[in-house]
Amino acid sequence: MKAVRGWLLAAALAPAVCAAQVDSTDVFEEEIDFSLYDDLSFADAGARRYCSPKIEGLSPAKLISIGYDFQGPYTLNAGDLLGADGEVLAAGSDARVQATHGMRLAANIPVISKTSLVWQMGANYWNTRYDYEVAPVDDANPLHQALSEHGLRTMGLNTTAFKPLNDREFLLFQGSADLSGNYGFGLMPGKYVKYSAALIYGQRPTERKQWGVGLARTYRVGEINYIPVVLYNATDARNRWGAEVLFPARAHVRRTLSPRKMLFFGYELEGQSYRLWNDVEGADLRPEDLEVRRGEARVRLVYEASVKDFIWISVQTGYRINYRFDVDRLVDGDEIYRAFGLLRDDAYAQVNGLGNPFYVNVSLNLVSP
Repeated sequence: MKAVRGWLLAAALAPAVCAAQVDSTDVFEEEIDFSLYDDLSFADAGARRYCSPKIEGLSPAKLISIGYDFQGPYTLNAGDLLGADGEVLAAGSDARVQATHGMRLAANIPVISKTSLVWQMGANYWNTRYDYEVAPVDDANPLHQALSEHGLRTMGLNTTAFKPLNDREFLLFQGSADLSGNYGFGLMPGKYVKYSAALIYGQRPTERKQWGVGLARTYRVGEINYIPVVLYNATDARNRWGAEVLFPARAHVRRTLSPRKMLFFGYELEGQSYRLWNDVEGADLRPEDLEVRRGEARVRLVYEASVKDFIWISVQTGYRINYRFDVDRLVDGDEIYRAFGLLRDDAYAQVNGLGNPFYVNVSLNLVSP
């Protein structure tokens, strides 16, 4: 079978090694890169036919992305920090965060591109700093100190496999492994890696539409959950309007201004569980096995356009809405499975509240040919 010629150029431009992600964020932090691949060709007319992993009009997939994320001021309400026995370890307090910001790096490289299987590997790294209006003092709530001194970061590896079953049906698998916490150059033990995965069965009835349903294990709302997922991508006959949806992780309406300019409106969920590994002055947090369960929704407007050839710029702005920023503890080294809080009555170690600021995210991207 013929190889996809566009990938020879992409492979030459892609780095052999890149920094790792999601905030995975988890398996949903990465886009499903259907447009990484050109329409696949066939050896002869009698060959078995397989459906393509992309449809017409989809936004170009990002092979390499370098971005910067900035959130405006908001108030962080830190509640009482409770020990495992219910004792108050630190009193709650409010503080003003002047800005939350950091670099975001990602890469997605094709490994196999055949009519019968498309497989890619990726890596990403997000760094998030918290700039307080007034620096927390040593006797402040430990959460304020941990965020101010160390921030939060995540890095990880991810993979996506598209397996066509015939010329209409397909299976899509995504998996990721992320190390998230307030660690520095010393990192953290591998036992704190968080694993996420999703498996979707789908159909591609036309060249302009594909849909699918499946199940995901995800940290998208900050703590482990098992949820159904729905995939839907479509483009109208005039290639002006479309939808790019992986519900509930994200959903966007797409307006194609030209083949090299696109506008999107929708939302995306972001989240992960961050181990509080680095202690702060006056508070030995590590023996408590504490983790920040961060989950948020971003309602946004996104503009993407070609700067030159395969180099695109992406600018998004919108409103960050906090869903959860509570601190939970591990029990005997294991996470508490709460199923959106429906199955467990265990109290969180700390219940917190965040204000909802406007944010801006700008990235420069090498996209698929």
